[in-house]
Amino acid sequence: MKPMLPFEKYFGKLELVYAFYGAMPTGVSVSETGRIFICFPKWGDDVEFTVAEIVQGKLQPYPSLETNLINPGNLTMSFISVQSVVADGRGTLWVLDTAAPNFSEPIKGGAKLVAVDLKTNTIRKVYTFTEDVVLPTTYLNDVRFDFCVGKAGYAYITDSSSKGPGAIIVVDLENGDAYRRLNGARSTSPDPNMLPKVEGEILMNRNKDGSTFPFRLASDGIAISPNGKVLFYCPLTSRYLFSISTEALRNRNISDMDLLYNVEYRGEKGASDGMITDARGNIYAGDYENNSIRKIMPNGTMVTIAHDPRILWPDTFSIGPDQYLYVIVNQLHRQARFHYGKDLRQKPYSLLRMKIDELPAPTFS
Repeated sequence: MKPMLPFEKYFGKLELVYAFYGAMPTGVSVSETGRIFICFPKWGDDVEFTVAEIVQGKLQPYPSLETNLINPGNLTMSFISVQSVVADGRGTLWVLDTAAPNFSEPIKGGAKLVAVDLKTNTIRKVYTFTEDVVLPTTYLNDVRFDFCVGKAGYAYITDSSSKGPGAIIVVDLENGDAYRRLNGARSTSPDPNMLPKVEGEILMNRNKDGSTFPFRLASDGIAISPNGKVLFYCPLTSRYLFSISTEALRNRNISDMDLLYNVEYRGEKGASDGMITDARGNIYAGDYENNSIRKIMPNGTMVTIAHDPRILWPDTFSIGPDQYLYVIVNQLHRQARFHYGKDLRQKPYSLLRMKIDELPAPTFS
């Protein structure tokens, strides 16, 4: 009789919220009233609509199908390829449109941050970007908000470029004034020494013709402290966590060189895609190399709260008013571009949640 050998321990109580049998999702956000929004960037799948709401167990284009159809004559009012959706807890869904289908150069005039009124389900305001902010290499990835400063608040956006400099893009929501900070800095750049490993294999770009090159993505995950004073961020291909004072980021009198001295290294947390903070200042971060979710306390203590074989690339996080942590799991690493043109993803992709007994960090005092 063969002995029963020990095997890896898995833990964390995860619940399936929604199973996706169509296009691959990346973003999720739960509003203050419990509405759930999803986005589907155009990375090669057949994307019917790039932003959706889950209504009575079904996906519905949001705020309308018309808005999700590219209108070449009015790019500012139509969604092109949305990477992130964020409900701000005060009646607005913010939509971050890369305007870069298949990681192309952003379509001129198409990259934008859109405010959608959740009461009327209509677009309230659109913020576009100049060519010195959204570069030909830019890939707008994720966004966080602070409405405690300025007349209308500020947004902070990660540029997760694979071909150009990473950065944090700061947006004054009063007038739309936007500018790049930490452009090409070490803290917003991929770790050149990192070899990502997922499901026991090295993750790298592997083309149909047999050629290969390293997988490198700049600043991606982003989270903000409950008081809005500290921004946390990480490159996608890095295991490190960094932070910076939002006041320093906004202060354009601080030169780019001097701004580097305001960056704090917060230690190794594992390789993360998405991050989020709760009302107590705890940070939740995925670890895509280890099928895990980590919780980082304000004092720096880190614990793994979930380790599960179903966590096949934890992407975006959101905390709902129900005190659940929601996470999109989308098998990003199994895409064809990493496997010589062979798509290894297995449907469905999933939206999972786990009870954390914490509320989301507020964006306003």
